[in-house]
Amino acid sequence: MSFVWDGLWALAFDVEYARWLDEHQRQISELRSALNAHVGDDELRLHVDNVIAHYDEVFRLKSIGTKSDVFHMLSGMWTTPTERCFMWLGGFRSSELLKILASHLEPLTDQQLMGLCNLQQSSQQAEDALSQGMEALQQSLSDTLASAPLGPSAGSDNVANYMGQMAMAMGKLGTLESFLRQADLLRQQTLHQMHRILTTRQAARALLAISDYYSRLRALSSLWLARPRD
Repeated sequence: MSFVWDGLWALAFDVEYARWLDEHQRQISELRSALNAHVGDDELRLHVDNVIAHYDEVFRLKSIGTKSDVFHMLSGMWTTPTERCFMWLGGFRSSELLKILASHLEPLTDQQLMGLCNLQQSSQQAEDALSQGMEALQQSLSDTLASAPLGPSAGSDNVANYMGQMAMAMGKLGTLESFLRQADLLRQQTLHQMHRILTTRQAARALLAISDYYSRLRALSSLWLARPRD
């Protein structure tokens, strides 16, 4: 019955993510209104901190999700098709997001510019390392499956060999959870480090830019699915 439970859990996660997204959009709307109203830094900081904390919540949900159904999280089936087109290890690439933000944060001090450049570079290096790890895992898994017998054919030796190879493959699949957790930790840490580098108003603009970018991706998905088919 585990496959039934996995299916139910995936549905539950999708529902929770939809709720998270609704609340995120509400917080972004409040943040946008506060920024446009030129409220004081203390009040604006509360809105920024709320949005960052809400991102922490989705990472918590994804951590539970990765343990329950790593393939559902890896596939990104809880997002729109256009978002999945740009997905890397179950989420966004921190380095690419930092590139998108560059034009929205000017003017930056030399210290801020250096901080963001260093953050972008370190994020890229971490992403490359995780991508190489995933490629190595896929190759190792492919080699393990290719070396296994075609099936648990008759004979105790063949059955034992087959089951041993499949157990080895299962163990290697288990490392997928580690890769996804590391990728989400990188995304979470990047958001927090970006927050520390920027002023309150710059951080507000950055969070709005991130939200607007993904809103456009979701809108593009809707337009694509609604396009004429003739």
